[in-house]
Amino acid sequence: MAVPLNSVSTVTNHPSPENARNTCGFFSNIPKFLPFFHTKSISRNLASSHLSPSIKEQVPVASKGSSIFTLPNWRSGKNDPRNKELRLYDAFLYLEYMVGKGQKPDKTHATQLLYDLCNCNKLRKAARVMEMMVSSGTIPDAASYTFLVNNLCKRGNVGHAMQLVDKMEEYGYPTNTVTYNSLIRGLCMRGNLSKSLQFVEKLIQKGLVPNAYTYSILLEASYKEKGVNEAMLLLDNIIAKGGKPNLVSYNVLLTGLCKEGRIDEAKQFFRNLPLKGFNPNVVSYNILLRSLCFEGRWEEANELLAEMVGEDRSPSIVTYNILISSLALHGQTNHAIKILDEMYFGEQFKPIAASYNPIIARLCKDRKVDAVIKCLDQMLERHCSPNEGTFNSIAVLCEEGLVHEVFSILQALRIKQSSSTHDFYRAVISGLCRKGNTFAAFQLLYDMTAYGFTPDSYTYSSLIRGLCLEKMLVAAVDVFYIMEENGYRPDVDNFNALVLGLCKSRRTDLSLKVFEDMISKGYMPNEITYTILVEGIVHEEHKELASVVLKELHLKEVISRNTVERLVMQYELEDMAVC
Repeated sequence: MAVPLNSVSTVTNHPSPENARNTCGFFSNIPKFLPFFHTKSISRNLASSHLSPSIKEQVPVASKGSSIFTLPNWRSGKNDPRNKELRLYDAFLYLEYMVGKGQKPDKTHATQLLYDLCNCNKLRKAARVMEMMVSSGTIPDAASYTFLVNNLCKRGNVGHAMQLVDKMEEYGYPTNTVTYNSLIRGLCMRGNLSKSLQFVEKLIQKGLVPNAYTYSILLEASYKEKGVNEAMLLLDNIIAKGGKPNLVSYNVLLTGLCKEGRIDEAKQFFRNLPLKGFNPNVVSYNILLRSLCFEGRWEEANELLAEMVGEDRSPSIVTYNILISSLALHGQTNHAIKILDEMYFGEQFKPIAASYNPIIARLCKDRKVDAVIKCLDQMLERHCSPNEGTFNSIAVLCEEGLVHEVFSILQALRIKQSSSTHDFYRAVISGLCRKGNTFAAFQLLYDMTAYGFTPDSYTYSSLIRGLCLEKMLVAAVDVFYIMEENGYRPDVDNFNALVLGLCKSRRTDLSLKVFEDMISKGYMPNEITYTILVEGIVHEEHKELASVVLKELHLKEVISRNTVERLVMQYELEDMAVC
């Protein structure tokens, strides 16, 4: 790969981390968004609420003589996202209706519906499809169970996944190592290494053997929670007990050393891999190359690149993207663009959005608006679609005070892609909020609304979640009341977004106040609202109180038996008899 880095000079002034934003005056420069906060004296007795409708826990069971029905074809018709989602929802409702009538769904159709719901991140509905299949007498295959468990864990719904695994075993599906690995990864993602290790013991007791992937998950969690030295001790312990880690496990430790800035140690560890029985692969090289490049150690990076010859260590698209992003970080955008062109005109790899985004971000930081437009035009000409990362890269211009220029660029991008105003701007706002660019989202929202965009419930929830993510809790509550002042009645999803954001920030006290305000204004909480509040109490380390509240909510019939069992299992709450 002809990617010389010799011409790149070392830059000593690295980009400084972004300062935390002050919530004071957050809306001061944004037209139509004036802070307004209304407080009340609010009782904290959550369990006394009677406003939610009773949840029916009777599961329909198919009769012996039930016939098999097929689902309407939700995959045909217009391809725009909104129509697809509506057809998918219609198929789900039809399934629910027919199973309720005692009919049995076609297994292939129901399974495909489950997969498509997962792919659209409708995991609760996907889990409900699984429940309806089982209740109707349709036996799902093990692959669909595992797929759903994996998706639940990836989205942080470990409790649902654990509950599903228990059901798998009840219905005669022996849990395999792959399924347990999904649970272990899900627990590790939530910072629960100790419980993950307990799961490994449970796996062994069931006669299953942890594999190299299991060890890699645990090692990654260990270095993230306790540091790479502890992860190395864990690896020694695994080996002492007869475990056989593979190169992936060692690559995890190599990543840990690099993340801790111990690059010289990482180089030595890398060179010693053959002594442990493994030759470095392209992943190993990329891990070390990333650290060398981002530190501006170009000579060493060139030496490493020269070694990347052969089937297992040939440069990948990741290698190219590492070079591009590190060069862009150091202000060498011309050199980065040359590598981008080499990718495009070469035979192996074509640039993707992740290849362009670092260059766009740097050009925006340097206020080179014309160059940004040229780069985006080139993306489209080369059939490379902008993504969420592209929107966030363009939004760097907002930090430079060029908000109107950002909107003009986005507007042109929307027109060139023939996207609808609503779908495009909704995607931009949610994408910015997910990545901690909520201030830019608010700045752009004014121009968007002037050009016909009407924020919907999803957009408002994205803004609320973004503010909570950035710890601007007062501003998040302000948005709620601004919505009401502007004639938009918040729905339960907006309330849930705010309650969840406050609970994740360990401000369950504020979330309870919001909850009671919701009740006083006649809004109807749902099961998700109550579940979030119980989880918030748990995260405030009041498990006993959470158990009491959960039991009371179940007695009031506002939380289902399934949810109670899941919460008890996930958070190891005091067990309670659930009728």
